[in-house]
Amino acid sequence: MALKVGVKPSCLALNLARASFYRWRAGQNHSEPLKPRRKPERALSESERKEVLGTLNSPAWMDLAPAEIYARLLDQGIYLCSISTMYRLLASVGEVRERRNQLRHPAYQKPELLATSPNQVWSWDITKLMGPVKWNYFYLYVILDIFSRYVPGWMLASRESAELAKNLIEEACQKQSIPKDQLTIHSDRGPAMNSKPVALLLADLGVAKSLSRPYLSDDNPFSESQFKTLKYRPEFPERFGSLEDARSFCREFFPWYNTEHRHSGIGLLTPEMVHYGSAKQVLRERQAVLNQAYFKHPERFVRKMPEPPKLPEQAWINPPKLIEKSDQFYTNFGSEVSQNA
Repeated sequence: MALKVGVKPSCLALNLARASFYRWRAGQNHSEPLKPRRKPERALSESERKEVLGTLNSPAWMDLAPAEIYARLLDQGIYLCSISTMYRLLASVGEVRERRNQLRHPAYQKPELLATSPNQVWSWDITKLMGPVKWNYFYLYVILDIFSRYVPGWMLASRESAELAKNLIEEACQKQSIPKDQLTIHSDRGPAMNSKPVALLLADLGVAKSLSRPYLSDDNPFSESQFKTLKYRPEFPERFGSLEDARSFCREFFPWYNTEHRHSGIGLLTPEMVHYGSAKQVLRERQAVLNQAYFKHPERFVRKMPEPPKLPEQAWINPPKLIEKSDQFYTNFGSEVSQNA
């Protein structure tokens, strides 16, 4: 491509800095192999390297850090090398890691969930609402459909309980008439979420279970965002006077959230419109109003006819990463060079 249209237009088309292109081309122009780096005179000999590695990996000291071994050798009147040299030698043989034999955290798989219509993926969580006195809380359980942002079920209780969570999920599935093998319920790893009663219920209902990775709120973003909407309402109090006071607030909030709140994540529609299938009709009516405004004053719309915000076709929890631009450039550029050659 660069041979035909020039370097600058090619880099602009590929969204690549010209410096990166020149570095790549300089690396391709080496006709002779690079000369090996000269070994410094002060470097350890091969026998000295083996001696240091043998000492670091000896049965007596294999569980100690290099700094600890360095200090103990000095106490015995022995100097082999510096601490940084010990680390470099260990790195050269792939041994820079935790040297003690201890348990490691398992590698948790990142959840990747996709919803293209309501009642495919639900997210649920529990948040605390402060009570009348310090250290007194009420626990709000909320289930949220990630595609429509509709709340099919919520409950307020004085404690966090697996049985209460089980009852809430079961009642919400019955109200929405969820068939088997359709729904996935995602949550974090709290005690109620990981409990046996909830797991057995989901198995009986034919509902898949998904869990966030530990200590990562990003794996449950829809519930966290919904709780922020709840707690940033102007009428949300600093503390609730009683459990009934908190329930009274929630009885007003959730109907407003489902039926009146124009959600920015779903094209400024209400969750109820999206969840129960009236979103397309509402968007058509909005478009008709905008068309009338355009034909009445077309000079006020400079670029194009106005359109209402669109409803996203899908909702993701942790969408898969796209191909890196740099890798894509080198692949495409290499093919261009081979074709031009």
